[in-house]
Amino acid sequence: MPMLPGKKTSKEKLLDAALTVIRTKGYSATSVDELCSAAGVTKGAFFHHFKNKDELGVAAADYWSEVTGALFVDAPYHDLDDPLDRILAYVDFRKALLQGRVPEFTCLVGTMVQETYETAPSIREACQRSITSHAAKLEADIQAAMDQRGLTPDWSARSLALHTQAVLQGAFILAKAEGGADSAVEIAAESVDHLRRYIELAFAVPAGSSRSAA
Repeated sequence: MPMLPGKKTSKEKLLDAALTVIRTKGYSATSVDELCSAAGVTKGAFFHHFKNKDELGVAAADYWSEVTGALFVDAPYHDLDDPLDRILAYVDFRKALLQGRVPEFTCLVGTMVQETYETAPSIREACQRSITSHAAKLEADIQAAMDQRGLTPDWSARSLALHTQAVLQGAFILAKAEGGADSAVEIAAESVDHLRRYIELAFAVPAGSSRSAA
């Protein structure tokens, strides 16, 4: 996942380091010293910007939303006319991001919330904010696709948007369980393929239609 471009302040360097180190080691196993070393800044600089590691965790979750938001806002799936095509192309885009080592494609906030949901409420809330705000952007296309097709199912656009994130986070967990094996990307990609098929079934897309996976 690319970082935001441009000359970095010491705070931004620390946040960039957090995105990398926490996704690699986990939140609890990441120390302030390691973050400073990875960022190339002093410990004094860390405590100039953050009172403690938890405060950095909250800032890192918000920074993650900023970084990934910039990536998704320019994604090509937005250019499609049919909202259902946009939804399916979004899923294809998420699958295409499954490249490299596990820490390079997994989610920072998904990693942090699993460790801190009980012990650090401020980080949990920041992670929830990040995940739900991303889902909300997809929710608009889901609702538009439902309206266009006159669908009134017993599920909501919001619930399906959140379900997409649940599947993606679960795919990341499966990839982590595989460790550094070559199959880590493959097992995550298979979950994303199942998500695509589920959405097609929910919208009654005929088998063999032109909405083929990218």
